[in-house]
Amino acid sequence: MKSPQNSARLRQRFTFTDENHKIATDHLKKYPSDRQQSAVISLLDLAQRQHGGWLSPEVIDYVAEYLHMPSIRVWEVASFYSLFRLKQPGKYHIQICGTPPCWLCGSNDLLRIAKKWLGIDKGERTTDGKFSLEEVECLGACTAGPVIKINDDYHENMTEEKLISLLQSFADDTR
Repeated sequence: MKSPQNSARLRQRFTFTDENHKIATDHLKKYPSDRQQSAVISLLDLAQRQHGGWLSPEVIDYVAEYLHMPSIRVWEVASFYSLFRLKQPGKYHIQICGTPPCWLCGSNDLLRIAKKWLGIDKGERTTDGKFSLEEVECLGACTAGPVIKINDDYHENMTEEKLISLLQSFADDTR
């Protein structure tokens, strides 16, 4: 259990903005008062967007405190879903689907090309902080594989040429 001083310190480090506090309150209103912890995914997403695309330990603890639930329960959710990042991503966070439908369509080749082009491995970020790369289990677009996701945008039916063109446009900040 956190001491009151430690909890106060965490609140000073991260709190929802006034606008996000209103959004969080609206999320909580969707649930009965004894089931508001069900908003954990929505609040983690909101916090991640406010915190630059990732969830630091302080942010996770803040959400746990906000929802009156043990931090470990929030950590379980945050570490389970690929939607959430526990390390700071690059400006352009690239996710490449590696499940069988996408793999059969060539996602493994796309991953190899992205690693070589970016000069990083899965789970890493470029030294300039512009790109980060990860392989995920499913992006939910199996009929349009291979699929990659960059930040919030899906790119379907990817080819090597499309990937290189896409990476170059992000490197040049022309997207």
